[in-house]
Amino acid sequence: MCMLFKLVLLYLWVHWVNQGSDFVTGRSGNVTSGTVFVNGTASIGKTDDNFICATLDWWAPNKCDYGTCSWERSSLLNLIRMGGTLQDKVIYETKDDKSPCAPFVKNSSEMFGFSKGCLPMSRWDQLNVFFKKAGAMVVFGLNALNGKTIGSDGSATGAWNSSNAESLIRYTVNKGYSIHGWELGNELCGTGVGAKVAPDQYASDVKSLENIVQNIYRGFEVKPLVIAPGGFIDTNWFAQFIQRTPKSLQVVTQHIYNLGPGTRAKSSYLKVPSNKAAFQITLNVGYVGNDNQLINNILDPSYLDGGAQPFRDLEAILKNSATPAVAWVGEAGGAYNSGQNLVTNSFVNAFWYLGQLGMASSYDTKTYCRQTLIGGNYGLLDTATFVPNPDYYGALLWHRLMGSNVLSTSFSGTTGVRAYAHCSKQSQGISLLLINFNANISVNVRVVTDGEQAPRVKLGNTSREEYHFTAKDENLHSQKVVLNGKILALNSSGGIPPMEPVNRSMTDPIIVAPFSYVFSHISSIILPACIN
Repeated sequence: MCMLFKLVLLYLWVHWVNQGSDFVTGRSGNVTSGTVFVNGTASIGKTDDNFICATLDWWAPNKCDYGTCSWERSSLLNLIRMGGTLQDKVIYETKDDKSPCAPFVKNSSEMFGFSKGCLPMSRWDQLNVFFKKAGAMVVFGLNALNGKTIGSDGSATGAWNSSNAESLIRYTVNKGYSIHGWELGNELCGTGVGAKVAPDQYASDVKSLENIVQNIYRGFEVKPLVIAPGGFIDTNWFAQFIQRTPKSLQVVTQHIYNLGPGTRAKSSYLKVPSNKAAFQITLNVGYVGNDNQLINNILDPSYLDGGAQPFRDLEAILKNSATPAVAWVGEAGGAYNSGQNLVTNSFVNAFWYLGQLGMASSYDTKTYCRQTLIGGNYGLLDTATFVPNPDYYGALLWHRLMGSNVLSTSFSGTTGVRAYAHCSKQSQGISLLLINFNANISVNVRVVTDGEQAPRVKLGNTSREEYHFTAKDENLHSQKVVLNGKILALNSSGGIPPMEPVNRSMTDPIIVAPFSYVFSHISSIILPACIN
């Protein structure tokens, strides 16, 4: 427990460390120029302050993909979403339950390859002590299949038996534990993964959860959020579901795995519809070497641009409905089946992850939960050592610099750069993220605001702050990241190193090296959208 506590403290360090050093960016190669246009008249979206979120999952140590067991003892035990594939097979220990509270057991004949498992209340107590000490905001995923009958086609029929979940919620409240939100179900929407629930029945089940929350938390000034459905977007299903939950749902969650499988397996797959951008459960079997398709997808900006469609679809559904509910990404690991070692836990994955954060916020997504904080091959922290993987530092800088107000941003000059801009967080000005997908081209970037629609109200400081991120030894598979020429490594006490910017004159372009990304805080550009 002590080690796990240190792990979340490490993650939650996002609130503490501050940023000044000297660095000359770039490597040999061609140079081109480009321009970032920022329209600061009004924001195009607004994120929550806790936009950056990470997940903890239920997978046991013997959950293996492609012959590799990458979860070790990282099972589910700041915003942390506790859920995942096995959550709909979890029962919660109650004082009236006389049967043993048994863990998950591997069983190939069962859905997802595991038996039902039980969460002991002693473990729940430990977790909540841990969450309180860490200052974590917790979203907990509840078992939505309890009481349902699953047919041969995967259809789960019948009403949700909420009694077991209600017992957990009552226990939680009686113990004084704080839960930010209760989420019902995992990947049961649309055609589902393993099982599916029709939208009208799911809406009825969510109303049952809302009634439980309202009843148990009666008298509480702030009540937990009711969240659903936690699955891949299916526009017809989501539209029907949201239409039927206008008052009982506060957050609509979708999952994102748009990169394909972690590794190409030799066997066939148990597939779910293609519009999910692809979640598949690999059956039993080994793999064929290294699959270059995954890294090709990550480094193809036009392919990644297609990842905006789920955000666009959910934003449109919510705008066209009567619901006050907002959009979250409840789980996103990019590559399904636990990701791929030295890809989804290495420097190259930032090209997918940071682009996802930029696109999601542009479509008014309030929170984005990365799969995972720890576990699998896509954790922000190394499963064995708790040392941050490269994406941890990208998430950290986003959390520190990118404020809630999202600005309309476009880039011209090369198709290999993506740009995102927000009003700065807890400071004046704007913050930019520039991602260079070009392998051998440095890009000199100038920042322009729309002079008529977004005039600069104030032009003061003559310098800006820049944070240049590159891979150690220019190796995209490296799990070491370099900031402004210095390798980021934990200090002797296990603390996050200072992440200091370099200062550059506003008259100079921002030089974005090949295969790198840059955050820049420009305090002198103060736009109408950023004035409260």
